[in-house]
Amino acid sequence: MQFTEGKLGRAFVLRLHDGDRLPDVIEEFAAEKNVSTALCFFLGGAKENSRVVVGPKDCYNLPPEPMVTLLEGVHEACGVGTIAKDETGKPKLHMHTSFGRSESTVTGCIRMGVEVWQIGEVVVLELTGTAAYRAKDKDTGFEFLEVQ
Repeated sequence: MQFTEGKLGRAFVLRLHDGDRLPDVIEEFAAEKNVSTALCFFLGGAKENSRVVVGPKDCYNLPPEPMVTLLEGVHEACGVGTIAKDETGKPKLHMHTSFGRSESTVTGCIRMGVEVWQIGEVVVLELTGTAAYRAKDKDTGFEFLEVQ
């Protein structure tokens, strides 16, 4: 384990609109506000055909091929994630979200694109004084969180 210590900085409350796309809208906001590191919470609806990464197809082959599912119908959604700048200085969101409809639930990463249905609420809690960034791992292709 590695860690870095920081403090809470600014707090932002975002109202997303129908059709806004995660993670793009949050990453663009973070870049605009110069947020380097943050904790994010998402609550709202997700449109049908949003793409959710639900695991690797085969965990023994590297780099892993993502297993992607399309949401069937509109879903309720709740997620948590972190923002850290990548090696080029661009804010990157890593968020896992649970999506529910009727008796079914899907949980996964939103990196392939989730569209907001009608309502999206995001809280971004900036973390200042941290030494954290995302670095691409050559074996897995993942952008791991690195701390100094």
